Amino acid sequence: MNENKKNVVLEEPEAKAQTKVEPKAEETPKISIPNLLTVTPSPHLRHRDSTRTIMLEVIFALLPALLWGTYVFGLRALLVCAICAGSCYLAEYVTQRAMGRPVTINDCSALLTGLLLGMNLPATAPAWLAIVGSVFAIMVVKQLFGGLGHNVFNPALAARVFLSLAWPSYMTNFTAPYARLLFSPADAVATATPLVSLKHGALPGASLLDMFLGNVGGTIGEVSAFFLLLGGLYLLVRKIITWHIPVTYIGTVALLTFAFPQVGGVARWEFMLYEVLAGGLIIGAFFMATDYVTSPSTRWGRMIFGAGAGLLVVFIRYFGGYPEGVSFSILVMNSLVWYIERATKPRVFGGAKKNA
Repeated sequence: MNENKKNVVLEEPEAKAQTKVEPKAEETPKISIPNLLTVTPSPHLRHRDSTRTIMLEVIFALLPALLWGTYVFGLRALLVCAICAGSCYLAEYVTQRAMGRPVTINDCSALLTGLLLGMNLPATAPAWLAIVGSVFAIMVVKQLFGGLGHNVFNPALAARVFLSLAWPSYMTNFTAPYARLLFSPADAVATATPLVSLKHGALPGASLLDMFLGNVGGTIGEVSAFFLLLGGLYLLVRKIITWHIPVTYIGTVALLTFAFPQVGGVARWEFMLYEVLAGGLIIGAFFMATDYVTSPSTRWGRMIFGAGAGLLVVFIRYFGGYPEGVSFSILVMNSLVWYIERATKPRVFGGAKKNA
């Protein structure tokens, strides 16, 4: 009897060991680790927004200047911009269908091109001029080069230069502020822009405050520095553009005009401010020189681009036959983007330095 009890006592631990419950594998908590080491081919450029979103952001940033141009020059200014936007939209659709390419009009890039072109025209521009410029911008400058992402030059600026060379009388027929044109330019009162006065060695009749607010003659979207700066600040805050091109572009013009004023008997800073506020410098610096496709992608490249464009603006204004030089300066720098990026591209990680 005692032996049986002893055996039972000895067998209990062994039995318990054999019946020990092991934890099930599925009860182990699973930890989800995101795939942060995805390797993809270059270029490694990423943005949270789509092309359509970016284009709409820029259009939204242009609206204050457009509304001010409509207020100053009348409903005809809005009509000119609407004709340009619609013509660009239609021209892109027709061209892509004719070339057998995917139709990408929903990315709103054509609408932005049309809006920029319209804002670079005077309110007195006839409808046919707006249509011809829009077709040239889309079909020749953009689609013949392969479409969005392949064009070398900014389409809106190239169209403006084309129209200025082909029909200069229409492109320089500026109306006085607050003329409030309706749908016909018949009642337009021609006026000289501040740049024309500066070109002839005299200060404009308008004050600096008038030029800052936009109480002067000029194209539809370039007259109000205040609303253009407001839109440019919005793009900077939204990180749609960076500061490199606008700051170096405007800063170079400011520095050179301060150092070499062309009007005597006036303070250097005053002449400098007139040169900066006059013409299309601000709209060009924030909205056209910063175009993703036609500007450098490197930081130093953007600064070289802006400085070079600023130098060309001053050179053309001082020594050229045109009072304005913004369009030409950006287009010239567009043609040099490939060389600028080649000179400023970062060294490949792990690559050896070239021998001097």
